[in-house]
Amino acid sequence: MSNAENDNLLENKTITSLSTSLLENIKTIQNSLGNSNDIIIREFLVGKPMEIPIAIIYTDGLADNTSINDFVLESIMSNFEVTSETTLQEIAIRLKAYCITVGSIKDIADFSSLLNAILSGETILLIDGLAIGISTSTKHFKDRAITEPVTEAVIRGPRESFTETLRTNTALIRRKIKSPNLWIKSRVIGEVTQTEIAVMYINGIANEKIVKEVLHRLDQIDIDGILESGYIEQLIQDSKFTLFPTIYNSERPDVIAGELLEGKIAILVDGTPFVLIVPALFTSFLQSAEDYYQSAFISSFIRLIRFIGISLALVAPSLYISLTTFHQEMLPTSLLISIYAQREGVPFPAFVEALIMEIAFEVLREAGLRMPRMIGSAISIVGTLIIGQAAVEAGIVSAAMVIIVALTAICSFLFPAYGLSNSIRILRFPLMGLAAMFGLFGIFVGIMLLIIHLCSLRSFGVPYMSPYAPLIPKDQKDALIVLPRGSLLTRPRLISQINNVRGRKNR
Repeated sequence: MSNAENDNLLENKTITSLSTSLLENIKTIQNSLGNSNDIIIREFLVGKPMEIPIAIIYTDGLADNTSINDFVLESIMSNFEVTSETTLQEIAIRLKAYCITVGSIKDIADFSSLLNAILSGETILLIDGLAIGISTSTKHFKDRAITEPVTEAVIRGPRESFTETLRTNTALIRRKIKSPNLWIKSRVIGEVTQTEIAVMYINGIANEKIVKEVLHRLDQIDIDGILESGYIEQLIQDSKFTLFPTIYNSERPDVIAGELLEGKIAILVDGTPFVLIVPALFTSFLQSAEDYYQSAFISSFIRLIRFIGISLALVAPSLYISLTTFHQEMLPTSLLISIYAQREGVPFPAFVEALIMEIAFEVLREAGLRMPRMIGSAISIVGTLIIGQAAVEAGIVSAAMVIIVALTAICSFLFPAYGLSNSIRILRFPLMGLAAMFGLFGIFVGIMLLIIHLCSLRSFGVPYMSPYAPLIPKDQKDALIVLPRGSLLTRPRLISQINNVRGRKNR
């Protein structure tokens, strides 16, 4: 038989059952993994007076060497007696029952599961003459420490965030919700990456139909790799062609715990600190975790500021263009004279002027994000002060336009969720074009089309604009404003339809 035929035979065995020959199993594993030098294979003999060939296989860097030495090797090689009457099945049972002292042990009978276990950090024990491998849990990754959230900073609230390790993230949530009804459904997605996915929800609170729909959409994913939760978000969202995020994400355990208590479902992806939440509502992107940690009056005021901010971030440049181009009569005479005095000598119409400043600001913001932290803040200051002032003095733009763009930029930073901010940034430009062509009428038509589009969106069957469209009076207590904690005794009606009341005494 040629070498090519041997290789094809070995490749076919990677999806079949293990052989009873230890050497053949080792050779198959080596060929399947390309003889990689980080795959450690240790062969030895155990048993007195009968010696049985055994091998352990693990990935260096993914498995804990201390656990392997102390709880696997040392336990097996010390005082393990094997007689001529001892069967291989009895040896395997004794190894699992008395010798291997790690936490989790399971049998593996096929090469596909065996290779996946090795590459996941587990240690495989193979016995000559037995077509079953013993998988021991010895995972040990060099993960990042739990630190403060980077994208969702708060003044009052927990100072912990998720990491890139899936099991650490599930533990952070379980520490906050100590309920036996907090269930986890696991999936492995990615033909090549074999990424672990965990779906968490509270049984009895979450809508079972939505849970089944989430699992169904995850099972339908056919892709070679998942490297970040953004892959999952794009593959399972309802509408593929919308600028608005229909799946919420957060790196804060307290935010995810709060969403789970409302009846929503969390999707955790190994390798990223950002956890997905479904279904997502438009109002969720304007709410901060800190809203629930302080006085309801203060939180309501801040929420109103956010709603005003989103309006200004969206239409402020468009209003300036329409008022200065078509509707000068709507401005007070003194203000109109001041604006036109500033625009004297500016060679561009208001639309081009606004377009230049908006693009310049987007370039500066992107440069500040991509540069190192110490340099990024300096670039923002230089771009804001020096370039803006120089542009006004050179007569390229007016001072009023600089003020409008600065106000728009500040308002765009009010959003607790970065995804919604990106949507508003993009939509600002077509509204500016409509204002330049049709004035306030163009802005009105653009806003109406935007509202119609928002009302047509769904997030796993739940209306995106709920509780505004459809209007649900009972859910208004935690929408535009937030009522005191004692009034928040029911869950959103369209999300949790089984158990809407919080607490037994309130039922």
